[in-house]
Amino acid sequence: MTEVSKHSTDQFGAIAYDQHAGTQPGIVFLCGHGSDMNGSKAMHLQAWAERRGQSFLRFDYSGHGQSDGDFQKTNISDWTRDTIDMIDTHTDGPQIVVGSSLGGWLMLNLALARPTRIAALVGIAAAPDFTEELIWNPLDDEAKADFQASGQITFKNSYADDPVIYPYHLIEDGRQHLRLQAPLLINVPVRLLHGMRDSEVPWQTATRLAEQLQSDDVAVILDKTATHRYSEPRQLAQLEHVLDDLISLIANTSAAENQHLACR
Repeated sequence: MTEVSKHSTDQFGAIAYDQHAGTQPGIVFLCGHGSDMNGSKAMHLQAWAERRGQSFLRFDYSGHGQSDGDFQKTNISDWTRDTIDMIDTHTDGPQIVVGSSLGGWLMLNLALARPTRIAALVGIAAAPDFTEELIWNPLDDEAKADFQASGQITFKNSYADDPVIYPYHLIEDGRQHLRLQAPLLINVPVRLLHGMRDSEVPWQTATRLAEQLQSDDVAVILDKTATHRYSEPRQLAQLEHVLDDLISLIANTSAAENQHLACR
């Protein structure tokens, strides 16, 4: 395992991260719920960024991976705070933020909190509002009452033998950050990649999110065979292509703005 750096926080302890210097715009990868910065997409993007010479940052949220904190005691607010803190402390200039699943929710929170720092967003099976839409809403009244009374609910884990346990405070906290209910004042280019065989987050989430984004430069890219992981070679190549195009777009936009200023 690659040796990581540690960023001290006041709340849960240290955040584990790995950073590579390079040109701007930088690339920031935000992992999924219960995942970590050593996942296949994060490592693939790091290798791609190093080949291109782009700066790259990946990290584990509190309670995830090699970071401190109790996973069951952390929530959307905590992980949003981690994300903002890492961007403020460990990046300079414009950033393209790539958010996978939960990371696709956190990238929206980040863009709303730090609009001048975000050059573009890329969601991979983005899961905004999953606590409400995918955990709470499907439950019947009896199951909801049991969830509240016990303080947790258990679901089958698609990727491991151990079940996934969701604490009720995660639902309550998530309601402070719901993003699919009203327009989002985000005006940067956004690309939303989603697999149509995603059994965890419906691909229609991507189209719903696209409708809420204020930016006109939003594209939804559907892969008919991709699952929630979105990590097959063809899908990773698609991700690279999307990032290449965004970097070119940002460079061309910056050059045009500079030329306009020079002519004034």
